[in-house]
Amino acid sequence: MIDTRPIGMFDSGVGGLTVLKEVRKQNPKENIIYLGDTKRFPYGSKSKESIIELTKKGIDFLLEKNVKAIVIACGTATSQALEEMQKQYPLPIIGIMDSTVQYIKKKKTLRQIGVIATTGTIRSKGWENKLHRQIPEANILNKACPLLAPMAEEGWTENKIAKLTVQEYLKEFQNIDCLILGCTHYPLFKKCIQEELGEKVEIINTGEKLAKDMKKILKTQQIQNESNHQGNYEIYLTDTETNFISVASKLLKDKEIEQKIKKADLE
Repeated sequence: MIDTRPIGMFDSGVGGLTVLKEVRKQNPKENIIYLGDTKRFPYGSKSKESIIELTKKGIDFLLEKNVKAIVIACGTATSQALEEMQKQYPLPIIGIMDSTVQYIKKKKTLRQIGVIATTGTIRSKGWENKLHRQIPEANILNKACPLLAPMAEEGWTENKIAKLTVQEYLKEFQNIDCLILGCTHYPLFKKCIQEELGEKVEIINTGEKLAKDMKKILKTQQIQNESNHQGNYEIYLTDTETNFISVASKLLKDKEIEQKIKKADLE
């Protein structure tokens, strides 16, 4: 199939670009439209009702761009709005949780599981419920890390402050087999986190797992883009007066990223 319609992606800020990066790696021919709701960042401290409303606005914006599938590239929105969105819209909508849960389920050596995420995600027990449903014998240790996403937006991911913050948040995580990075901003701290926990602990970037499933979904739905062209991406932000460009440029290794960014209005 040659379906050139883009995949839509939605996050509260720069974090979802860690998912975009992985989806492009696994699906290089696909076009992507990314929406970062930087005006209302962060989502982690908002109510479930607010998250559902904001996610719906994000999806409506992406549907106007004629997308063929949507990735909710945000841990908070996945944990609190995904199921509601899947009921309301007919196209494939996936979040960051299910692919990772299935990966852990298959890997029998991962039963002592750590999860770090935003306050909203941890409060929702989204990861805990999904993991226990699929892996009843798993031991799960959750931790809200509300400072990490704002630090990622500032580009503070490998400096002294980042290292001290990661150290403080992770001091309870003893004897775990893996750590789920339950917010898409957190892969930006992967180096610090791995140094803190050691090489024996598997650090799970949800974007990597989701990208493989995205490939399967596009094939199953027969909406994959099998043209001979490399896919492009566009970025829409609700507030362009942020540090997004410098963080994004570094993450995606794209010096011309500023030209791909446009203003979005969700009102």
